Amino acid sequence: MHPINQNESVLKKGGTSMLIIPVKDGENIDRALKRFKRKFDKTGTMRELRRRQQFNKPSVVRRAEIQKAEYIQHLRDQENK
Repeated sequence: MHPINQNESVLKKGGTSMLIIPVKDGENIDRALKRFKRKFDKTGTMRELRRRQQFNKPSVVRRAEIQKAEYIQHLRDQENK
């Protein structure tokens, strides 16, 4: 068994990740909860879950990316005029 590193915030265990938030003695629980939420947002778990709720064909994803790039390019062209 490997020793747990206190500085390690995300541990991988069997393909799943586990957040570790060390709470110091006398630390306010609200502050620890805020740190947990910040680390959870950085992992992108909820974004990935929402993205995977519905399957999108690769061609549809590629088309959407191209349309988005064209739109951004159009905005930049308008800005430079």
